[in-house]
Amino acid sequence: MAGFPRRIFKEIERLLEEPVPGISAIPDESNYRYFRVFITGPKDSPFEGGLFKLELFLPEDYPMSAPKVRFITKIYHPNIDRLGRICLDILKDKWSPALQIRTVLLSIQALLSAPNPDDPLENHVADLWKIDEIKAIHNAREWTRQYAMP
Repeated sequence: MAGFPRRIFKEIERLLEEPVPGISAIPDESNYRYFRVFITGPKDSPFEGGLFKLELFLPEDYPMSAPKVRFITKIYHPNIDRLGRICLDILKDKWSPALQIRTVLLSIQALLSAPNPDDPLENHVADLWKIDEIKAIHNAREWTRQYAMP
């Protein structure tokens, strides 16, 4: 792995040696900046039982800029749009070089446990979440069953 930043190597090493429960992040063999990520839906969330595939890419200037992350698996969530883009402050203006891939993945996992309809990316989902949370949770469970379960 000659020629790649020591910081990235150390992060990959830690992700593989100390995996985060419910999260798998495997670097691509041909491009160490690209990761295939799987997050299991957190217990007691509408996403419980689902296995969500994401992609994570480290830009050239990482860690000075945030990783690019998106959901590949379709998900019904107020903070994740239909293209899989994620509305999460640490992926935008709250990014800090002190944060790591691990922190980002834990934050995404937490977002699945606690959707935030007050900071939406998918407005119609957020509106339903505010007006009829029971129906929104039902929709999230249905999408999880349809798209995130084998």
